[in-house]
Amino acid sequence: MAIIRYPPSDLPDIFYEEPEPVEDGLPKARPLNHIRWLLYGYYDDRPDVFGGGGYSYVMYNRANGNDRVDPDCYIAFDVDAERILKEMANFWVWDMGKVPDFALEMASPSTVADDLGPRRDLYERLGIAEYWRLDHTGGKLYGQPLIGERLVNVVYKPHLVLTKEDGAVTSYSELLGLAFYWREERGFDILDTEKNITIDKVEIERAARLAAEARLAKQARADASEARVRMLQDTLERLRRQQSGQ
Repeated sequence: MAIIRYPPSDLPDIFYEEPEPVEDGLPKARPLNHIRWLLYGYYDDRPDVFGGGGYSYVMYNRANGNDRVDPDCYIAFDVDAERILKEMANFWVWDMGKVPDFALEMASPSTVADDLGPRRDLYERLGIAEYWRLDHTGGKLYGQPLIGERLVNVVYKPHLVLTKEDGAVTSYSELLGLAFYWREERGFDILDTEKNITIDKVEIERAARLAAEARLAKQARADASEARVRMLQDTLERLRRQQSGQ
């Protein structure tokens, strides 16, 4: 494997090996990108929140760049997001003074054993407050469609997972204040539990637009009906005047 020095200027002691390409990552790409879209969009206007994943590494040992991990998605609160984007490319734990607060993995056959074992142990040891695993196959790889764990006295404990009558599976993230949702026909979603709606801004705007259009259509029908009533009243009044003048 090729050795990549990163970056060559101010941190000459950091280097890491280029990872081998993963061959089975394509099936998870679409649901993973959807989850990233939802979470990154939800925190888009928060300069103190940074979201990364994929090729954005969490690097936790300044002396050795091989001490790093690449969650499919991670979120860090109370950080300078713009500075990370401009100066770091990766998340340097020693510079930020903290690890990310949230990490998520999407299931794939080549990583499932790692996600359930060594990677989980690493996230727990690093102190990542919540670790979530989503299985786009409906549970064939992880055993269930979704599961979240939170640190309790430095040990991961699972969040409660609920299965509804319609087959939907949901679990609440205490850290995010949001609920992860899976249903076979719809796939994954993330819900605002206070409003009981998706956090997808596109869907929210679409629903608001449709609701506004429906209100306008209802008002137009009411206005048209009122106009017809007035026209009928005017016609009746004209007829009465004509009759009284005879």
